[in-house]
Amino acid sequence: MNPDMLEAGPADAKVLSVFDFDGTLTHHDSFVPFLKFAFGPGEFYGRMLKLAVPGLRFLVRQISRDELKAQLIRTFMTGVEKAWVQQKAQAYCQKTWPRLMRPTGLQSVADEVKSGAVVTLCSASPALVLQPFADRLGIKLIGTELEVVDGVLTGKLTGNNCRCENKVLRLEAVYGDLGEYRLRAWGDTRGDRELLAAAQDAHFRHFHSKKKRARLQG
Repeated sequence: MNPDMLEAGPADAKVLSVFDFDGTLTHHDSFVPFLKFAFGPGEFYGRMLKLAVPGLRFLVRQISRDELKAQLIRTFMTGVEKAWVQQKAQAYCQKTWPRLMRPTGLQSVADEVKSGAVVTLCSASPALVLQPFADRLGIKLIGTELEVVDGVLTGKLTGNNCRCENKVLRLEAVYGDLGEYRLRAWGDTRGDRELLAAAQDAHFRHFHSKKKRARLQG
């Protein structure tokens, strides 16, 4: 940590500590495995077949990552009851926590909470799925919001996918001017670049092993 970073921002500024979730606090992506857990292997693979063509179009850069994700959400979440997803998310959290979460990441979150910082997850994964994880960590949550009408998911997003510049915009919408905080941030992918750039204290792949960090950066 550069000592100059800690001097940035107002002298009495509140610390805002922001953690990406997938790949940062976890060993791997959580949302697609959640879909397999919630729907069961048979239904999951059947629906994933519908995404074969969009997946190929993404690989050849005919559609964006956000467009592919929108199709994934539409394929799995259209007409699903919100309460059912919440129940499955709670069960998924309980079952996968020991294997999914990085111990060093959990310790870092606990340290930030103990320090008195405002601590939040900021993730592209649906907030509806991550809420049990945020509750267990005892921190706030900003995530991609799924549209709900009369208790049923429509398969659409409310607002934008919470990645890249939208992470910063969502943080500003919740916490106001980020310049009023001493911003600390942890992330692991291109989708965290703008968040890390906005932070005085930025950590990229901080919880990955040194060997893995070297391989990913090579």
